[in-house]
Amino acid sequence: MRRSLQFLLPGLLVLLLGACAGTPVRGTGDLGLVIERASGHVTLVNTSSRSAYARVGGLGDLSHASVVYSRDARYAFVFGRDGGLTKVDLLEARIVTRVMQSGNAIGGAISQDGRIVVAQNYTPGGIKAFDADTLELLSEVPAEYAPGQFSKVVGLADVPGNRFAYALFDGGEIWVSDFSDPKRPVTKRYPAGLQPYDGLVTPDGRHYLAGLFGEDGIALLDLWQPEKGSRKILENYGRGEEKLPVFKMPHLRGWSVAAGRAWLPAIGRHEVLVADATTWKETGRVAVKGQPVFVMASPDGRQIWVNFAFPDNGWVQVIDTLTAKVVQTLQPGKAVLHMEFTPRGEAVWVSARDDNRVVIYDTRTFQTLGSFAAEAPSGIFFSSRAARIGL
Repeated sequence: MRRSLQFLLPGLLVLLLGACAGTPVRGTGDLGLVIERASGHVTLVNTSSRSAYARVGGLGDLSHASVVYSRDARYAFVFGRDGGLTKVDLLEARIVTRVMQSGNAIGGAISQDGRIVVAQNYTPGGIKAFDADTLELLSEVPAEYAPGQFSKVVGLADVPGNRFAYALFDGGEIWVSDFSDPKRPVTKRYPAGLQPYDGLVTPDGRHYLAGLFGEDGIALLDLWQPEKGSRKILENYGRGEEKLPVFKMPHLRGWSVAAGRAWLPAIGRHEVLVADATTWKETGRVAVKGQPVFVMASPDGRQIWVNFAFPDNGWVQVIDTLTAKVVQTLQPGKAVLHMEFTPRGEAVWVSARDDNRVVIYDTRTFQTLGSFAAEAPSGIFFSSRAARIGL
């Protein structure tokens, strides 16, 4: 009995202290945040209650921000466009620490073991690695693809083995940097193609794909067999056809692998490309309402939700992966910028920037479950991302 009390008393003390302080006790598994791109704020949210519970400011330029999470899902690392890297405590709703690490940045990633946060930069071109606890700079890899020539870095993603894969827009290459020794990274280079503009890793962490803006096709690197080098897939999509103007670049991190197939936005076309996820050969196309930006699969892989570039950015369409047909068209609001599924996929949250609102849909019935106000919302990032590769 006395031994049991030894274990119970510390836990009861924590609960009593929390109650006295008036702070609700929360787990981190159903939390997340919404980027308010115009104000330098993030709104902290609870996916179970479908509501916002706090707002944190002082994060700088969030016009193209992205977020990764610590392994315990308590801390969000927010990468701002101005080069700011901010660590936010979801439980205490406050900034823990913040560094200005470059002049122009566009996202980042966290290592497999959760010890290293890496930012990718346009200016100066390259990546920088930081200690996840303190944000102390550990090392950097300049993206010098030729003597004196530095490239913008895009498509940074964590891959197994505490490595990071990324693409060089100006250099036309894919680089993989191994941070097993965080202060002495080792980098290998692979040819990609003309102007890789973004990249993603398949859910199993095996393949890195870099979309090409300067030519039709996608560069694919097998991370299990990198010695074989990269290769081109889907080389002929759109070839010989009149190209449409590109109003907004698609986001590869919003590409999907579901039902044994890859679902990809076609640059400058009103189509979603479908490819076999084993052979990487095109198997079909799905006609959609506009130029796709995000092509996102539900956690069970049954649905693909698609949003669009201007002038069709007030719409969202849903594709059934069993039939490869559009089964629902929705109008969440003006300027839909991002979507995020709840961890088990019963709902999807959609940001409507110009309506200053986040709208929540039931993924089975497509009925609206709720909404809440946010100032110019863009990216929605739930803490369930902490357990996934490449996010």
